[in-house]
Amino acid sequence: QVQLVESGGRLVQAGASLRLSCAASGRTLSSYAMGWFRQAPGKGGAFVAAISSSSSRIYYGDSVKGRFTMSRDNAKNMGFLQMNSLKPEDTAVYYCAAGGGVTYYALVTAGAYGYWGQGTQVTVSS
Repeated sequence: QVQLVESGGRLVQAGASLRLSCAASGRTLSSYAMGWFRQAPGKGGAFVAAISSSSSRIYYGDSVKGRFTMSRDNAKNMGFLQMNSLKPEDTAVYYCAAGGGVTYYALVTAGAYGYWGQGTQVTVSS
């Protein structure tokens, strides 16, 4: 069993940067892929970013490419999402996930992840 806790979300102005963290406990994350997904008010969930267990592959959703960077530190059992040039449309609850998938499809699909955090709110004002 893996427990995930996100942190770092808050209210910022457009153009600002934020770094979200995802801390894992219960098991080492080193054998799991990690992903970030978000859900905006009144909308469904959306893929943000994913990273393979060894960090050899990283994928981003089209709306965040070039602005967000995902990383992980397996020694610290943590994942990160650096968000730059934030826009009001980035406002959402951001969820960290961990799963055993290895394919591209598994990394970018929410249903392929077995473990989820409780989410952290990011609000970007214009």
